[in-house]
Amino acid sequence: MSQVKFVLTEADLPKQWYNVLADLPFQLPPPLHPATSQPIGPDDLAPLFPFALILQEVSQDRMIDIPEPVRDVYRLWRPTPLYRARRWEQALDTPAKIYYKYEGVSPAGSHKPNTAVPQAFYNQQEGTKRLATETGAGQWGSSLAFACSVFGLECKVYMVKVSYEQKPYRRLLMETYGAQVVASPSSDTHAGRAILADSPDSPGSLGIAISEAVEDAALRDDTKYSLGSVLNHVLLHQTVIGQEVLKQLEMADADPDMLVGCVGGGSNFGGFALPFIPDQLKGKRRQIIAVEPTAAPSLTRGKYAYDYGDTAKMAPMVKMHTLGHDFVPAPIHAGGLRYHGMAPIISALYENGLIEARAVGQRAIFEAAVHFARAEGILPAPEPSHAIRVVMEEALRCKEAGESKTIVFNLCGHGHFDLSAYERYLTGQLSDYDYPSEAVESSLLRLPVVPA
Repeated sequence: MSQVKFVLTEADLPKQWYNVLADLPFQLPPPLHPATSQPIGPDDLAPLFPFALILQEVSQDRMIDIPEPVRDVYRLWRPTPLYRARRWEQALDTPAKIYYKYEGVSPAGSHKPNTAVPQAFYNQQEGTKRLATETGAGQWGSSLAFACSVFGLECKVYMVKVSYEQKPYRRLLMETYGAQVVASPSSDTHAGRAILADSPDSPGSLGIAISEAVEDAALRDDTKYSLGSVLNHVLLHQTVIGQEVLKQLEMADADPDMLVGCVGGGSNFGGFALPFIPDQLKGKRRQIIAVEPTAAPSLTRGKYAYDYGDTAKMAPMVKMHTLGHDFVPAPIHAGGLRYHGMAPIISALYENGLIEARAVGQRAIFEAAVHFARAEGILPAPEPSHAIRVVMEEALRCKEAGESKTIVFNLCGHGHFDLSAYERYLTGQLSDYDYPSEAVESSLLRLPVVPA
């Protein structure tokens, strides 16, 4: 058998999203109001989100129907293919069997439209005219810009300044879809102007960009805020990935020993891994590994505590693994993994021993990405290259041990807009960044004090 692609038909497109909260044997700590530290209610979230998304954020229903207009847009690229990495297996000379789910076939080149499309749809249905958001590397901004163009909404994107400068073609893609894009921190908001006054050369951060987008939405009646990661409803929408993987692994007659995905805020890892959590809870334990950069190690070195979702303390506080809301990351090229915190769902799974976490450096992930690209032909984005690095290490361990494990990972996007990063790697100009221990300790001292 030499089959490489496992392709579902449009008839196999999931009709529902999977809500892991219905199966967990523990409750997530409630989000808290940033001003009062009291649990937030629907009225507190109404200025930011449409009611349908607020309901999904707190839903305990195990399966939630995907609206047909959303499935109709999904059909442009879903279901996405699952590949057996046979050529990479040969290049690694490993007995391991490696599969990867490829989300780079979407219009934006990543997994992000899986949630951008329903978010734009629900906003349009409730009369929203305009969405404000942030973006790091640009995958999310591109995806929301596309979704807004589909449903006739205006879109304002606050793009982290260092990524705005590193990735001009991501900005141009957003603008082609009709979005307005500004570098964050910007002079368009009070939050941005305050940062610039204190630090005119600030490279920006996702926390700062979130502050700007939240302020934008809160001050305009025609505007809502849209977030591409972290929140429960975002991870919910992404579960189309894992549901398809389950069907495709049946087609391949494969049962994974190990599932690997990169993590920044948690959206692609959650969408890929959450449909496998029921097996974990029933005792069929697999290694499920979340891989993050050493420059933003929220799971491996952060603290599990309540923290603000943004730098200006405007977004709700959630209990998560955090490096501190004023964290400003090093300018690594995996811009989608530079957030200070981790999704509450992913954080809780890690705290309860249902998943593992590892951190890897920037040069190591590009080494693995180039090795993978030369075998498989797909140029991966820097973000999923973190997963590729760990898969490579595990496949080589299998070689040393003479063990044949089945490893599945999520290749959540292509790297066609990241060629400047590849150029820096190939010319020896790329540096590693480890987030200093003293910086972690300093930021964590400024976590909010939450009443017991």
